[in-house]
Amino acid sequence: MAQHFLLSAESRTLSLKAIYKGGEEQAYETFKRLRWSQTNGSPVCPKCGCLDFYSIPTRRKFKCAACAHQFSVTSGTMFASRKMAFVDLLAAICLFVNGSKGMSSVQFSRDLDCQYKTAWVLAHKLREALAAETANEILDGEVEIDGAHFAQNGRPANRIADRVDRRLKANQGSKRVVIALRQRGGRSLTFVRRREAEGVLIARQRLADGTKLFADEAAHWDALELQFSTGRINHSVSYSDGHGKHTNMVESFFSRLRRMVAGQHHFVSHKYLYQYANHAAWLEDHRRRSNGANAFAILGGALNHPVSRIWAGYWQR
Repeated sequence: MAQHFLLSAESRTLSLKAIYKGGEEQAYETFKRLRWSQTNGSPVCPKCGCLDFYSIPTRRKFKCAACAHQFSVTSGTMFASRKMAFVDLLAAICLFVNGSKGMSSVQFSRDLDCQYKTAWVLAHKLREALAAETANEILDGEVEIDGAHFAQNGRPANRIADRVDRRLKANQGSKRVVIALRQRGGRSLTFVRRREAEGVLIARQRLADGTKLFADEAAHWDALELQFSTGRINHSVSYSDGHGKHTNMVESFFSRLRRMVAGQHHFVSHKYLYQYANHAAWLEDHRRRSNGANAFAILGGALNHPVSRIWAGYWQR
């Protein structure tokens, strides 16, 4: 029997031991190399694009020789105004990608020895950076579509007379549907909506012409058969017909997301459910890539992503 990829040595190319053994200077050089990859780590002025600069080593800053603008390796990025050391940030990203089903912010804060608020916001910043990879993605080829409900209704009341019937729409509280489009051998797109039927419009907007679509027996997917070549599978009969008609790939994503929510985070607000859905989709898409490659991909994306309009100064409102 073949060995699972996560059990192989190829999946482990980065470790906390190596990060802390390299120290702060090596971590700083890694940030520079990924921020300015086109110049092999040589600073580029973010204001005017000039390549000539003066170094200010006492503050780890640079001054542009053309416009005199002062900047650092994290200026204008997701890590702007950071307080954590570079080696701790790199270790945080390593921990973030090592959790195949995510990591709770409480555990994150303990491993990093920082406040819970710091770990929570940092994790969400990283999720925003990885979600940017597919912000304008259009899928083609063979694509599976499905939806799954995720609810956070709290505990039932103690007395049976005070309990409500959660099957009724009025009592479903923060119940949401995660709609997923997953390209076989490619990327996954996730959306949080109130009804699964809203996925019809999403599919029309995010699928290229000529896409082969696979869906289950839900009646609202019938509308997509007019635009796309569609393969349907009735789950009350079977999960696959043995000839490629199935939605097993998108169900694999939902399985990972359910375990992430139930096993790691325990509580996920519907307001931020889209963040966790994007995280689970990214992990699913890159499950055959080493943890080092995943860590540097997230770090590079965060260093080339502008300051977050949601998470920068979150606790200060």
